[in-house]
Order: sequence, then C-alpha cells, then structure tokens
Amino acid sequence: MTDSLQRSDLVLFGVLGDLSRRKLIPALYQLDRSGLLHQDSKIIGVARDSLSDSQFEARVKETLKTFVADEELVDDVLMRFCKRFHYVEMDFSKTEAYQALKAAAVEDVDRVFYLATPPSLYATICAGLSSHALISESTRVILEKPIGHNLASSQTINQAVAKYFQESQIYRIDHYLGKETVLNLLALRFANALFASNWDNSAIDHIQITAAEKVGVEGRWGYYDDAGQLRDMVQNHLLQVLSLIAMEPPSRLDAESIREEKLKVLKALRPIDAANSKDVSVRGQYQGGFSGETKVPGYLQEEGARQNSDTETFVALKVNIDNWRWSGVPFYLRTGKRMPEKRSEVVITFKKQPHNIFNDTTADLQPNKLVIRLQPDEGVEVQMLNKIPGLGKQMHLKATTLDLSFDETFEKKRIADAYERLMLEAMQGNQYLFVHRDEVEYAWRWVDGILAAWEQNEQPPKPYHAGTWGPVSAVSLLAHDGRQWDE
Repeated sequence: MTDSLQRSDLVLFGVLGDLSRRKLIPALYQLDRSGLLHQDSKIIGVARDSLSDSQFEARVKETLKTFVADEELVDDVLMRFCKRFHYVEMDFSKTEAYQALKAAAVEDVDRVFYLATPPSLYATICAGLSSHALISESTRVILEKPIGHNLASSQTINQAVAKYFQESQIYRIDHYLGKETVLNLLALRFANALFASNWDNSAIDHIQITAAEKVGVEGRWGYYDDAGQLRDMVQNHLLQVLSLIAMEPPSRLDAESIREEKLKVLKALRPIDAANSKDVSVRGQYQGGFSGETKVPGYLQEEGARQNSDTETFVALKVNIDNWRWSGVPFYLRTGKRMPEKRSEVVITFKKQPHNIFNDTTADLQPNKLVIRLQPDEGVEVQMLNKIPGLGKQMHLKATTLDLSFDETFEKKRIADAYERLMLEAMQGNQYLFVHRDEVEYAWRWVDGILAAWEQNEQPPKPYHAGTWGPVSAVSLLAHDGRQWDE
C-alpha cells in the first residue's frame, strides 16, 4: 500500500444497483488489491434499502464472489476492502435524509460522489449534498451516461449539476475511454512516426468502427425502447472513439488539450439531415433467429414489448468529417444487437498501391489494414502482403497479419477493466479520460439531426434476423462506394 497516493473517500449512490454490482464494486476491489487505494480511503455505499452493516458486507462479498475470479479473491485484501465500506440508508429525494450521509462522512477529506442512478435524480442529489454542506472546492462528482435523451434534456441535466459543481469538478464517464486499446490509440498515433505520418486522406481510404452485441435487450425493453441504438451507442461510445481517431495532435497530454481537439472533430461532422439520410444511414430491428445454436425471439416478441414499436436495434452510418485532414475519407459506423458475435473494433484501410508490379501472380493487391480490437480480445493487428518463400522466377504474395494481442504480449500483466482506470483517475483528480459538457452537447446536436431526418423521411427500421450482421441495406451502404464491411 502506497501512502503517497492521494486520499479520496468515495460515496457511491445506487450501491445496490446492477452497475455497482457488476462493475463498480469489483473495480474498487481490484484497485485495492493492486495497492492503488490510499490506506485510509473509505467507501460509503448509499441506497434506499434497509440493511445492517453486516448484511451489507455480506452483499459485497456475494458480489465479489460472483464477478471476480476465484484466484483473484485474496482473504486479507477482502477483509481490508470490506472494512472500507460504510452503508447509509436514505431516500435520495428527501433533503433531510442527507443528514445521515453527513454523519457518516465526518472527516475533512476530498470526496468523490459517484451517481450510479438515473439522470433524473442528478439535480435532486446535488441539491441534497449542497444543503448539508457536503460539497467543497475539492469535491468531485462522477456522472453515468446517458446525459439526457436529446440536446435539450442534456442541457437541462448539465445545467442542474453546474449549479453546484464547476466543470473542473464534473467527471462524465464513458467506459470506452477507459479501455486499454482505446487509450492505445493515442500511443499508436502520436508515438509512432510510421502511423503519424500516414494518418490522413493522402494514405487512408476509409475507416470502419463496429460495436456489435450478441445479446438482445436482456429484460431492459422499457428503457431501451425509449432510447434505441443511435442514442444508446452512437451518441457516446462510437463518437468518442471516432473523435480520438480523427482529432489533430494535442499540444500536451492533458485534459484540456485532448478535449479541445476532440471537440473540433464533433464540430466538423457533416450533418445528416432529411436531404441525405436515406443515402448515408440505415436503421434496423432484429427479428427472431438464432444466437449461436439457441433460438431467440425478435425485438417485438421480447418480454414487455410494445407491438408497434419502430425503435432501431441496429444503426449503420456513413460519416464525413469536413476538414483538411479527412476530406474524402468516409467513416463507416455500425452497431447493433443480436449480431453473430460480440465485437468492437476499428478497421483503418489504407489506399491501394497506385501501380501493381506483381500483376503476373497477384492481380489485385489487397490494401494494408490496421485493426484495433477493443473487445473482447484486446489488441492491434497490421495486415500486409508478403512474399511466399520459395524458388522460381515469379514472386507469389500472401496476405499476412502481424498480431499484437495484449493478453499474449503482456502475459504477466493483468489488463485492468475500464471502470478500474476511470474510477482511479477520478479519485486522483485526473480528468483527461472524461467527457466535457461541450462534447456531450455537440454530439447530441448531431444525433438530433439524424433522429429528425428519420422522422421527417418516415424512415422505419428494416428487419434483420437475429444472428446476422444487420439489414441487407447496410451492405449496400458500402457497396455503393465499392467497399465492404470487414468481417
């Protein structure tokens, strides 16, 4: 345990919720196991349920046994970790209830409030904290997505939080920004001349970003039907990845410099409106089919489904960035539920050689590709052509792959979960992996235009069978440009 670590106490609202159980509590345990929590840091769990300290400790242990590998559960770490926890029962909507939290957080230390609650409670919670003097200049607040349902609602939420916290105190979380391979984009681009000097329209033909989910709505039909895949995935995750790929080199590796460059990308996105939406966007909704060997229902046959819903479960977009670097380079975005596999990746396809001197044996020189795998098998691939060894006058070529799998290359190094990194950075006061208010609002402004175009053009989702890669029109989206999705 390192005493030089900055001490921050974490107050976790919604500690009994699904996000806390699956991600946050296991992430905090791993930080403690790695010696990355100050020895005196406390974790205060807040929820509405009536639990004794011993009952809550039993819940924490049950959570860890469910979501942490057996070999990573160490008795002395588990004992130390559970001693950090304090449970506070309170009704978030009642101002007087925050007195119980104030009584539990008596020490004068830096605090981080993690709001793992619906965004509709953000304003209420912030007001309650303020009314009991629980907010100081050093206090930080972590906000979970979604930040709103559209531009107007995101502005309302952001403004409500801004009444109590400065922008420098607000940490809007997008777990994609904590993934090793997403962070590695910065290293790939700006630490390697091989890529830095070829990262523009002179060398790159097009870029694909895929975030495919094998699962359906998993019992969340009510929430999901109100959001849809465009709001749920494109507005935050995919646009954040796109911004990191497309941004100009920041002057420094700090929050302000990186955010400035990402924001320029969002401002340069060509609008998708009623005039072009049918040419550059595809909506889809899954029907019954198979997930592996298992027969699964369609979206409208899921539990609790509304039979006339036209919410999209699949989106494919052709995106253009109107600036000097990316003029003429399309970005193809694809995300959906009930895909054949779970896969998130970026595929950067470089331009073909202008002249083929190997034409006698290889009529078509395949372009080089840089593949950045975000999940599940994190890593980087470089696809290139090499000569097949052998004697003879003619030179035969074969496509080969240089594969940097993080698990294999760094076999002695455990790959941290995204939430581990993000919670640690927030507790240490580092903001560069979090999303600025302006980014959220410019992303919504662009997405709102797509939603309005779909409505104006009466562009319903096209059906696709579960276990496939979406509607046929998603294939046509690239085929019109003489390209195809990387499978």
